[in-house]
Amino acid sequence: MRPATPPSPSLPPRLCVGVLSGTSVDAADAALCRVEGTGAGVALQLLAHVSHPFSPDLVARVLGPQDARSLCALNFELGERFAEAVLAVIARAGVKPGDIHVVGSHGQTMAHLPSDLSPIASTLQIGEADVIAERTGLPVVSDFRTRDMAVGGQGAPLVPYLDWAVFRNRERPDATRAFLNLGGIANVSVVGEHVDDTLAFDTGPANMVLDGLARRVTQGQLGCDRDGSLSSRGQVIPGLLEELLAHPFLARPPPRSAGREGFGEALVDRLWEAAPERPHDLMATARAFTVEATARAFETWVHPRFPRLEAVYASGGGTRNPVLMADLRARLAPVPLERLDVLGFPEEAKEAALFALLAAEHRAGTPANVRPATGAMRRVVLGKLTP
Repeated sequence: MRPATPPSPSLPPRLCVGVLSGTSVDAADAALCRVEGTGAGVALQLLAHVSHPFSPDLVARVLGPQDARSLCALNFELGERFAEAVLAVIARAGVKPGDIHVVGSHGQTMAHLPSDLSPIASTLQIGEADVIAERTGLPVVSDFRTRDMAVGGQGAPLVPYLDWAVFRNRERPDATRAFLNLGGIANVSVVGEHVDDTLAFDTGPANMVLDGLARRVTQGQLGCDRDGSLSSRGQVIPGLLEELLAHPFLARPPPRSAGREGFGEALVDRLWEAAPERPHDLMATARAFTVEATARAFETWVHPRFPRLEAVYASGGGTRNPVLMADLRARLAPVPLERLDVLGFPEEAKEAALFALLAAEHRAGTPANVRPATGAMRRVVLGKLTP
């Protein structure tokens, strides 16, 4: 994708790796990208992508109850897993570790408490950067959320910067595109020519509630609603759906960000207790919850400001659930819903590519938080460098 202006001659192409595990906690994903320029003139090319699944035991421990001792151990263990993914994607690209400019590691979010959830706004991602740096021999930028929160922001979402910098319509600057990420949590970015005109926020749950229920319905055999096979066997429970849609988060205006605190195991427990004898109906209701929460967010916050969207481009694990995608496509009509792949970028690599870009911008000294998305008082350089 060509930049709107020529990249800065002082910033030649750099090879950067991004790595993370998302809110679904299913794998360490790493992407190796060539990044040229910075800011509005940045260009990013994906060279390789890998996904290393986590063991069921590790997933259970990350999602389970924590104390200081368990967090301490997981921090270093996840650092090892992220380092393995980084080395694997470098090998897949056929380059040498010494060719890499920087690694950007988002890590694994264990708690995210913006100001509307806690009197002290805070966030915690683990996956020890020192371990990644030692195993790879590369500088690592990590902790991308904290600086934004220090200047009054929510620390999330972070992906709007990539959506604007890489995926905005450069050939038609007046066009607006919406980017919907369907991870554990769903978020949307609506981008045009100027970064400060971006609208971006978390819409609510995507796969998080479905994943939690799938583990219970299959007694741990499946960690998601694979191909919609579980939710499609049930019927929506209307009263329960309306109760879910009354969740206070859904009524909050942007900027807003969500996590396991609102849509994690506590909510799954509540659903399971409501109708344990109707597991597939619970799955169908959870899928409808994702669809309706997403559609209402568009109707309430997006369409009044951007009535003529070019399209909605979707990424994340939810795009691999054809039933969920069909429901969303019908509910968002007449705006087209497409996978990000139609823009020439594989959707499964998007989030890892984000952290390659954010790490490159950290090294360039370029602020990369999107103020309208997070509510921060000012733009700041994101991340902390581990040499």
